[in-house]
Amino acid sequence: MLAEPFAHGQSFVHGLDPRVRIATSTVFSCLVAVANSFTVLVIACMISLGLVLLARLDLAAVGRRVSVVFGFLILLWLILPLTYEGEPVGQWGPLVWHRPGVALAARISLKSFAILAAFTALLATMAVSTMGHALDRMGLPSKLIHLLLMCYRYIFVIEQEYRRLNAAMRIRAFRPRTNLHTYRSYAYLVGMLFVRAAARAERVHQAMRCRGFQGRFHTMAQFPRQAGNRLFLVATTSAMLGLAWLEWLQ
Repeated sequence: MLAEPFAHGQSFVHGLDPRVRIATSTVFSCLVAVANSFTVLVIACMISLGLVLLARLDLAAVGRRVSVVFGFLILLWLILPLTYEGEPVGQWGPLVWHRPGVALAARISLKSFAILAAFTALLATMAVSTMGHALDRMGLPSKLIHLLLMCYRYIFVIEQEYRRLNAAMRIRAFRPRTNLHTYRSYAYLVGMLFVRAAARAERVHQAMRCRGFQGRFHTMAQFPRQAGNRLFLVATTSAMLGLAWLEWLQ
């Protein structure tokens, strides 16, 4: 199964209605994505960090998850300041760093941190199955919900099948090299993986039909309706309206 290290907890965020968390994170990420003011972006990063603290997540684990984008950001910091024309802010030999490129790289870095941290605090704190049922309650197309839930349920089965086929190749003395035989062998591996995945999908679909599946996943889980949801909505809506005012109306 896919790891969900943040999905189980006793924090205020974990007790919120998943639909509230999904809606809040979506609107917040869109607002941050279109913002350009450094003041707004810094405040957004502080809000995201506050959500992480409110969710009582392990900061080291959150840091490891956020660090996934660091390689991409480092590449931007190496390229953008050198390729954008404008006022120079530094020079090292023939390389000149320009202010517009530095500003753009900084904006992208702040946006990436704010959005990823907010998603970690609000979305990673719920199970994927819970997210699927919440999206269904929010009126999203049922086919997208089925795709999400079935991928979540069976992606690890495909991984196990790949490991089994790969082990069978190695038992037969296969050693990958840069030659035509290796490329052909990997092509056969991928093809057989698709064949077995399709066969398993057909068996699963038939089993679901035999059990009365009619195109909808039902859940007995009841999303909580409590004062905390309204309080969180009021607080986050006020914060996002404040960010919008700072960005476009000030």
